[in-house]
Amino acid sequence: MPLDTDVIVRESLLVFGALFPIVNPLGNARIFLMLTRDVSSGARAAVSRRIAANGFILLLVSIFIGTHILAFFGISLPVVQVGGGMVVIATGWTLLHHAGEQEEQTHRRRTSTADASRMAFYPLTLPLTVGPGSISVAITLGANRPESRPLTVSALAGACIGAAAISLTILLCYRYAERIARALGDTVMNVILRLSSFILVCIGVQIVWNGASALLRSVK
Repeated sequence: MPLDTDVIVRESLLVFGALFPIVNPLGNARIFLMLTRDVSSGARAAVSRRIAANGFILLLVSIFIGTHILAFFGISLPVVQVGGGMVVIATGWTLLHHAGEQEEQTHRRRTSTADASRMAFYPLTLPLTVGPGSISVAITLGANRPESRPLTVSALAGACIGAAAISLTILLCYRYAERIARALGDTVMNVILRLSSFILVCIGVQIVWNGASALLRSVK
């Protein structure tokens, strides 16, 4: 079956455009650097590769079989949006008001290479990088496919390319987090952290609103 280039481009841009602001690898790079500050550059590169790979798998699973997993447990997508949005709000609110305290605590607590390796999935991948907000949006992308746009090989390839592009940005931002921090300086990085935390709160509110609206419409 020949691949449809237009479908591939459309699907990849849809996945990338919807998930990139929520995954926010540049904003999260500051937090990643804080949590791995005492780890060698080589170990940080290895951890960043594992995070990117974990994120890629989580996104694909959420897009393609997320709705089936929810159906198995009897959970509706709006409920996931409300619950995930609340977690996103809590995470963003905590980062917004306690970023300085977290950095001081991180400096006091040395992180070994083994600790960083164990942290690669939790909390560095989930929920820091691919959290409830990203997962709920990825599930929504897979669930809200119009009947006029069936899941074809081209659509599958496009979704994979979009998720791979997200993973690549995660890898690059985390792998070179130290260089990015040096280039931008502490002041700019702090501004990015605060701004990304505020945006994270707003994204969480939007996710909760989307889910709550759907729930309210279902009881009418």
